[in-house]
Amino acid sequence: MNSSEEQKGTAVPPAGEASSPGSVHTGAPEVSKPEVSTLAEPVVQAADPMDSYEDGYPHEPEPAPVGKVETTQAVATLPRRPGGGGKTPPPPPPSGGDGDDDDDDGMLRMSFLEHLEELRNRIIRALMGVAVAFVLSLTYCSQLWDFVSQPAVVALKTLGYKEQNLVQIEPMEAFNIIWFKLPVLCAIFLAAPWILYQVWAFIAPGLYRRERRWAAPFVLGAGGLFIAGGFFAYFVVFRYGLTFLLSIGQGNHVVAMVSMTEYFNLFVNVTMGVGLVFELPVLIFLGVLLRLVTPGFLVRHSRYAILAIFILAAIVTPTPDVFNLMLFAVPMCVLFYFGIFAGYLLVLNREGRRFPWKKTMTIIIPVLLLLGLALYLSITKYGMRLVPHWPFLIR
Repeated sequence: MNSSEEQKGTAVPPAGEASSPGSVHTGAPEVSKPEVSTLAEPVVQAADPMDSYEDGYPHEPEPAPVGKVETTQAVATLPRRPGGGGKTPPPPPPSGGDGDDDDDDGMLRMSFLEHLEELRNRIIRALMGVAVAFVLSLTYCSQLWDFVSQPAVVALKTLGYKEQNLVQIEPMEAFNIIWFKLPVLCAIFLAAPWILYQVWAFIAPGLYRRERRWAAPFVLGAGGLFIAGGFFAYFVVFRYGLTFLLSIGQGNHVVAMVSMTEYFNLFVNVTMGVGLVFELPVLIFLGVLLRLVTPGFLVRHSRYAILAIFILAAIVTPTPDVFNLMLFAVPMCVLFYFGIFAGYLLVLNREGRRFPWKKTMTIIIPVLLLLGLALYLSITKYGMRLVPHWPFLIR
């Protein structure tokens, strides 16, 4: 073939188009043919909307945790954004509403320094309450001293002493005791509910929201038990203990001469010690509240607790006789089981159960009525009378 025939068989591609190797161009217009895929299997697009995001890059779905089956929910397909290459991810599933998350949200999270600052604020507020009660007690110093010295007067009179007064040895002794130490002691007892409220307010942030509802029972119960312990020491323990101690050397040519300082120190030790011991139900309740012990554990090991109570009673009671020992140990055993009962009520409240108060009151109320009837008959028919000391009912 010559060069003219070669030019007729080939066509020059128009400007801007590149000729591919091995392609032949003719004068007729070129018809585009559909491309045939060389793959053996067709490409299947993933139906999961989480396979690709708007960035255009594919993302593999996260594997589900082992042993956990999640319920599928119908998710509406959102329209694509202009220019986006994928679908918008579905919103996260709603959290469960079992109530535990609400309790966790109610618990405050504080750092160590914040705890120290909170402790400082609570101590300052407690001291402010004691200061207010101290100012109120200063106006009744004379009446308070007559009330405090009355057991010593009764003990000296019982032992047959003509002089039934306390002795002042130092010049500042009366001023320090009557006008400073005695108002402080009275202020502590008066401000006990306020002090215990500050204690509760300090530990409350670490409790669940439903457990903070026990604030009022805690403050009233703890404050009432502390004051009741002080009265029990004054009317029962201290009177019999002081009479016994003053009578020990009476038959050996010993005359009792009681100093104001020694007497008041013994009075403070007994009243404050018994008042703190009466907080045993509160300690048991706090142990159950903080999940340190359970009522079942305390009941199973109650014999060891009773043994410890009798040992403590033998140490605290100033007299070695069994009567005064039982006089102190029996109320402590009752308070121990009362604390277990309070912890049991707390456990029932956690489990959503209720104590059968109606059935219990059908037993307690008749017993109280019988005791009241017996007291009324003993006073009106048998000539008994009430006295402000043990056994509180004499002929």
